[in-house]
Amino acid sequence: MRTCVACREKKPKKDLVRILLNDENGLTVDLTGKKNGRGAYVCLNPKCAEKLNAKMLSAALKSSVSENMIKEIKASLEDSVKDKQCKQD
Repeated sequence: MRTCVACREKKPKKDLVRILLNDENGLTVDLTGKKNGRGAYVCLNPKCAEKLNAKMLSAALKSSVSENMIKEIKASLEDSVKDKQCKQD
């Protein structure tokens, strides 16, 4: 079980999308959930992706996250959530 950083609900890992922070790629969406780096999880619910902010991710990733990074990750999350939902159906 993992906790969504936006709504704080505990859900199985397969029902969440991982946001990854590492030295190589910076802040990215990890659909595999297996890449190296510090991760935070967000629900497949679009409302949770909208609710994400720098403070939430900074706390979860234990590193500073800028508002520009949040905008980029929200755009990536929308596409990733759609892809992951299609794969589960």
